[in-house]
Amino acid sequence: MRASWQRLASCLPGLIAALAVAVVPATAQVPPSSTEAAVYSGLHAAAYRGDVAAIARLVAGSRTALEMRDPQGRTPLHVATFARQRGAVKALLEAGADPGALESGLYDAVTIAAVADDEETLRLLLANGASAKLVTSRYDGTALIAAAHLGHDGVVRQLIAAGAPLDDVNNLHWTALIEAIVLGDGGARHQATVRALLDAGANTRLADRQGRTPLQLARERGYIAMVQMLERAGGR
Repeated sequence: MRASWQRLASCLPGLIAALAVAVVPATAQVPPSSTEAAVYSGLHAAAYRGDVAAIARLVAGSRTALEMRDPQGRTPLHVATFARQRGAVKALLEAGADPGALESGLYDAVTIAAVADDEETLRLLLANGASAKLVTSRYDGTALIAAAHLGHDGVVRQLIAAGAPLDDVNNLHWTALIEAIVLGDGGARHQATVRALLDAGANTRLADRQGRTPLQLARERGYIAMVQMLERAGGR
C-alpha cells in the first residue's frame, strides 16, 4: 500500500500540470463575442465581417488603424483570423498589418489559427509573411506546441514545413513531442502528430521536469502505437 501511495505521489506534479493545461484551451484564446462584435467600428468591424472593400478604404485613410487594439488587445488581423475571414486576413497583411502582433493572451495570428485547426487560414498567413517561430502564450510556447497538444496533425505538418522549432521547451518543461503524448488521447490524430514530429527529427531524449522521456511517458499511458514509433526512432 505504501509503495502504491509513493508511486501516486511521484506522479502528482505531472498530473497537476496536465490538468492545469488541459482546461486552458477553453479560456486561453478568447475570440470576439457577438456582444463585442456588435460594438466594433472601423477596421475591427470590417475585419470581423470580412469586408475587403471597407478594409482598403479605411487603410487608405489611416494606416495606423492596422494596429489599433480592442479591449482584449486584438488587432484587426487577430479578429479576422478568429472569424476565419480569409479575404480580410489577406487584405490586412497586404496592407502591412503586423503578423507577429500578440493580443492580450499573448497569441499571434499563427497560433490562433493553429489552435482552431484552421489549416486554410494558417496557410494564408504563412504564405504572406507570418512566422511559425514566435514564442507565444502564457506558457512561453510556440504554435507547434499548441497544435501538437491538440493533435492537429495537418497544422503540425504545415508548421514544421514553415520552420517551426521542433524542440522548443515551454515553461512547463514540455516540448511539442511531449505535449502530444501527455495532453493527447493516444488516438489517431495524436499518433499522426507524433509521427510527423519524429519524421522531422524531433529530439526523443528531451525529458520533462521529472526526467521522463517521451518513450517513458507513452509507456506510462499505454499508448502502444506511440511507444512503437518512439522505439523505432531510437527513444529511450
